Amino acid sequence: MPIRCSNRKDMLLTDAVTRAAQLLKEHRESIDRLDAILVYTLGERFKHTQAVGELKAEHDLPPSDPTREATQIARLEHLATEANLDPEFAKKFLNFIIDEVIRHHKKHQS
Repeated sequence: MPIRCSNRKDMLLTDAVTRAAQLLKEHRESIDRLDAILVYTLGERFKHTQAVGELKAEHDLPPSDPTREATQIARLEHLATEANLDPEFAKKFLNFIIDEVIRHHKKHQS
């Protein structure tokens, strides 16, 4: 049964709430799609870093490359700034990924 509005103000409020609910739904759908993109992108990235880890193990190279890591962090901070993303957040995010990659590389060394 439809909700009956007693006056114009109530009707406008109901329209605004309905519109807000629709916008919220659209934003959440976009977030869900972007989350999927992030997960699949990270999966693809880890395929490459695992191949790097195997190469490093085969050639007795260290699992960590601090120079490259520092370069990548600086690059990501710059990209984050361009994307209006907090560079400190981007740095923490990349450090988390790098730590995970190094952990995987160390497994290949064993």
